[in-house]
Formats: sequence, C-alpha cells, structure tokens
Amino acid sequence: MGYGFGGFLCFFAAIFLVSWPHESNAKLEGASSDEVAAQLSGCNFYQGSWVIDDTFPLYQSSSCPFIDKEFNCQKNGRPDKLYLKYRWQPSGCILPRFNGLEFLTRYKGKRIMFVGDSLSLNQWQSLTCMLHAAVPGSRYTVDRQNDLSTFTMPEYGISIYLSHNDFLVDLVKEKVGRVLRLDSIVGGNAWKGFDMLIFNTWHWYIHKGSKQPWDYIEMGGRYYTDMNRLVAFKAGLITWSKWVESNINPAVTRVFFQGISPTHYK
Repeated sequence: MGYGFGGFLCFFAAIFLVSWPHESNAKLEGASSDEVAAQLSGCNFYQGSWVIDDTFPLYQSSSCPFIDKEFNCQKNGRPDKLYLKYRWQPSGCILPRFNGLEFLTRYKGKRIMFVGDSLSLNQWQSLTCMLHAAVPGSRYTVDRQNDLSTFTMPEYGISIYLSHNDFLVDLVKEKVGRVLRLDSIVGGNAWKGFDMLIFNTWHWYIHKGSKQPWDYIEMGGRYYTDMNRLVAFKAGLITWSKWVESNINPAVTRVFFQGISPTHYK
C-alpha cells in the first residue's frame, strides 16, 4: 500500500513505464517493465525538485471536456502559462513519462477507482484528460450520478471511476443532526470489485464554522460536539485501514493512499 506524495508518485511510476525522449532518460530506453520497476524501487521520491519541461503539458485544459469550471485556470483568465511546464524530478532517479496509449494497453479491461474529496476529483479529471488526449479519436462515455462519476473507453474496456467521499467514513443525518461516524463505513460495498483503488482524505476534517458539514462526531458509541481534529482524522483512518484489510484482497486489488495536499480553493 502506498502512502503520501511519494507513495502516489510510486503509483504513477509503476504504471507509466514509458521513457521520456531525453538523453537523461537513456538508462530507461529499451528497458523491460521489470527492469524499470527495479530501478525505481530504490528511489526516494520525496527528494527532488520541480523542473521546467518544454514538452509539457500532457493535455490542454482548454480542450478537455472533463475539467470542472472552477479548476480550469486558463478558461478562467489566468494570464501566465509557465506553471503548466513543471514536472516533478526526483533527485536519484528518472520517472518515466506518462504515455496514454501504453496505459490503455496495459490496463485494458481494468476498473480503477479514485475515492475521496476534491483532490481525488482533480486526479480523476487529470487522468481522464491525459487518456483522452492520447487517443482523441477513441470513443468515450462519461456518466455522473450523485457522488459517482464514470469514464469509460469501450475500445479498451477500461473504466475510471470517482467516488466522492470527503471523510472515507460515514456522514449521516440523524434526529440530532448531521453525524460524522468515525467508526463506521457502511457504503464501502461500492468500493469492492476494482483492480485498483486510490484513496484520499484530510481537509474536511479540519473545516470549521459554515464549512463544517457535521453537527456531531460519533466515536466509540459517544457523541461529541467537537474534538481534536487530528484525533478524529486518526480514528477515521484506522476505521478505513481496517475496512481495507477486511474487504480487499491484495492479490486482486492494488490499494494506494494519497498524501495531504495544499488547499486549492481561494
């Protein structure tokens, strides 16, 4: 199970085993998937820097039909574009460049699901945009119903899902009001049967005032009007990790947990 920023980079490195057309990536040129994975296994993905890459971006946000309006910086009038050219470069290794056709071939017939808050939404939108840009002529379908979004490319039999869930544990309405149940995951059946699951949560645990979506926290059979948010976050993650251990077969499903991101709303 991968954790944090490095863990999520490991997730991408493991599945995007394709070379950049740069001299610095010569060691990966012609290497097999196992050889590339072996080279990357000893890399510290936490250490590195953002570098300019003139071959970026991997897709044009202005022409991708899956990006929500609030995240489409160029359409919203952002004047600069240099930020689109940055990519993460670990100090001790080279991450393979994403190749959409390679991804579609490698994961043909697979079902991948992102589960979490708006960070998972961003990742779902970004991945679907990259796949669409890689094979723009390939037919696709997008279905958005309530908290579930599904992107499918029938030609490759691949489906990318997004299950919106801010806490990964249950938020329910009771007579007393909205209750965040830190010990309960009733809706987890919707996460079963996938080839890959990528989870995230954090920011909604620390929201207060009008942005706080619950009235009470329930933990250990007791109700609280508030508690230390890190304690609540830890309790929620323990419940989630126990659910994964009890319900997911690691021989069938790969599970990743994304780390905490900066806020992307102003």
